[in-house]
Amino acid sequence: MTKFLGDKVLMRIHVGENDKYGHRPLYEGLIDLLLHAGFSGATVLRGIAGFGPHLVYHTDKLLELSKELPIIIEVVAAQEKIDMVMPKIDDMMTGGIITIEPVRVVRYCNYRGGGGTRRK
Repeated sequence: MTKFLGDKVLMRIHVGENDKYGHRPLYEGLIDLLLHAGFSGATVLRGIAGFGPHLVYHTDKLLELSKELPIIIEVVAAQEKIDMVMPKIDDMMTGGIITIEPVRVVRYCNYRGGGGTRRK
């Protein structure tokens, strides 16, 4: 995997927990897209609080009845690879924000613990 080292870009896709793509959570659809497009990895992060353009504060407090917590999907890849999937990502999203910034990958290796679920 040494060919993955060096200058890449970090794409962060910010969506809401309740955002859907079809009948599934949007983040699952985005992860499937990235997996099938041959990306080397992606991570989904669930926020504990946040607000968006409507300035409504969402939190994970126990008394909150409806949760709409922030979800962030992070992926590191070459710019060309991100450009390849961006039209499809754009079609899948109805809101949210996507940011891209340059990064330098200095280490990339397989996890040794396993435990993940391999999607088909």
